[in-house]
Amino acid sequence: MSGILDAFKLDGKVAIVTGSERGLGRGMALALAEAGADIVGVTYADSAPETAAAIEATGRRYVHIQANLLSIEPIERIVDTALKAFGHIDILVNNAGIITRNDSVDFTEKEWDDVMNVNLKSAFFLCQAVARQFIAQGRGGKIVNIASMLSFQGGIRVPSYTASKSGIKGITMLMANEWAKHGVNVNAIAPGYMATDNTTQLRADEKRNAEILERIPAGRWGLPKDLGGAVVFLASPASDYINGYTIAVDGGWLAR
Repeated sequence: MSGILDAFKLDGKVAIVTGSERGLGRGMALALAEAGADIVGVTYADSAPETAAAIEATGRRYVHIQANLLSIEPIERIVDTALKAFGHIDILVNNAGIITRNDSVDFTEKEWDDVMNVNLKSAFFLCQAVARQFIAQGRGGKIVNIASMLSFQGGIRVPSYTASKSGIKGITMLMANEWAKHGVNVNAIAPGYMATDNTTQLRADEKRNAEILERIPAGRWGLPKDLGGAVVFLASPASDYINGYTIAVDGGWLAR
């Protein structure tokens, strides 16, 4: 008889993680590997040596795919490469994302389209392609989308990012509604204010940095490792009865 801790194990599973070359993506890929999963890392960069080394140090296998998710063109190749390497797919973590900061009155069409294409359009169509594979395999699967505090709030100077992350929360619910009958769980994680490349400008602004920290009950910026527990939970059998929910990992920001 297996215990509760066994429900969190990912032994024999294969996870695709986009944006896995650094920051939150690398942290989540490593957490999944530590839980037992082999990793297919999809990155904009030509290689991700630090991610590869960290994952292989856990004893798990790592396959790298370079892809520009400004378009949906690479999606079929991503799925095919994962299947060729491992024979099946069990988990998708949609983490790749970009952000552009500009006053809304000055925001350009390119600033809108680029962010929406990476953060929402490609994310949806990768979910679709992987869900089709899950259904064909006949044993369900797990999709974890990366949302944001701006899935719940408006923010400032990031209109396309807010729109894309609000959209991620919405389509996570929609896909869960449609695919739960196939044993496919679709959920999301909304990271709080994390110390990553995306927040470099905010942390460098002394006044804004202080304002943010003052509102976080935990009293610190989040770190990539803080998402490890949530992503392993949502990727594992322990979350089999969770569908369409966005979990905030935010140090209490939304509770304030």
